Amino acid sequence: MQPTYQPGRAWFMAAMLFLLVAINFIDKVVLGLVATPLMEELGLSPAQYGLLAGSFFFLFAVTGVAGGFLANRWPTRWLLLGMAVLWAVVQLPIAFGSSLAALIACRVLLGAGEGPAQPIAIHACYKWFPDARRNLPVSVFQQGGVFGMVVAGIAVPWIDAQWGWRTNFIVLAVLGLAWAVLWLAVGREGPLDAHATKLASGGDTVSIAKRIRYRTLLTDRTVVCIIALHFAAFLTLALVLTWLPPYLNQGLGFAPKRAGQLFAAVLVVSAPVSLVLSAWSQRMMTRGVPSRIARGAFVCGCLAVGGALLVAAAVGDFGSLTKVVLIALAISTTPIIYSLGPAMVAQIAPPAQRGAALAIEYSVAWIAGIVAPPVVGWLIRGAHDNVAVGFEQGLLLTGALLVVLALGGLVVLNPERSLERLARRLTV
Repeated sequence: MQPTYQPGRAWFMAAMLFLLVAINFIDKVVLGLVATPLMEELGLSPAQYGLLAGSFFFLFAVTGVAGGFLANRWPTRWLLLGMAVLWAVVQLPIAFGSSLAALIACRVLLGAGEGPAQPIAIHACYKWFPDARRNLPVSVFQQGGVFGMVVAGIAVPWIDAQWGWRTNFIVLAVLGLAWAVLWLAVGREGPLDAHATKLASGGDTVSIAKRIRYRTLLTDRTVVCIIALHFAAFLTLALVLTWLPPYLNQGLGFAPKRAGQLFAAVLVVSAPVSLVLSAWSQRMMTRGVPSRIARGAFVCGCLAVGGALLVAAAVGDFGSLTKVVLIALAISTTPIIYSLGPAMVAQIAPPAQRGAALAIEYSVAWIAGIVAPPVVGWLIRGAHDNVAVGFEQGLLLTGALLVVLALGGLVVLNPERSLERLARRLTV
């Protein structure tokens, strides 16, 4: 008997993934929020801090791919549990470490543990929701990232002021272990993994029930374009996570607590916009609009707008608050690729290979996290330690890349055509 879609249970699991992603993003953003006291206490230069911030991503891509292949064979329930425990345990040495080398080592281990988190969470979610209904739940649980960063933007400066910046990492260890205990009690594997990937095209149905060579799958033009767009969007996210708080504080002159509040406000703005965009795309999908339009063209339009806003923030002669508003609007549009990109990859890849395909796509794109923090650190150093100038140069480069890639994607992205082509090149 074919398993049926269970909306209540499915959305409960999406809520659990929401909490996991929230913790995941607090882990990512906390370093940026304690950047000023950390740099002062340890005597770090902007370039050294950029290296520390980027170290989180040193093994991120490698373990992300490895985790994806494990997800093809192992239940996502146990993989997510193991990762959450690891995140919690590795926070404690960060809380008590004193040397730059020790902090880098801990952040590398944390990044290695968090590398597979997003693709495995998406893979787990797809086991509960059918294809036409996947845009919105993934977008919803990924708003856990926004929620986590908002909480961090408010709580981290307060904890820092009360007990010092190191206490934040102890709090994160407690949160991670609490989620792991709850997940152990209620987490389950979804029943909705179809036995074939299907595409209706002109009355005919193309079905991929066998395996595709990974080389063939990953060199498909649609998949390559998704990775490129995902990379550019992640550049924006990496800039925001690691350099926006110092930019608000040191670059635009806001007091630390005010900078934290503005950082939280920027993230709050992005949440409803992202949900509305995902719901809009999903509504088109459920009404039969082809994925190349409802997902492909739609995501390209959003990223092009986001890139243009970043360019405007970088080169426009605006006041401080106007620049903050432009950045907030920009990062409201770019996260749409985090839900629609994986949905298009999952539409193409056979279910038996979906975990690895999502992880490879996600992990390659996350290389942006290694690149962005130190590059902006070097730009700031080249600007004679002027945080505002260096950060805005990073915004300009990232925004221009988003616009160019999005315009190209309007021509390239076509999941239906890719699925038809790949269906003719099956391996046994």
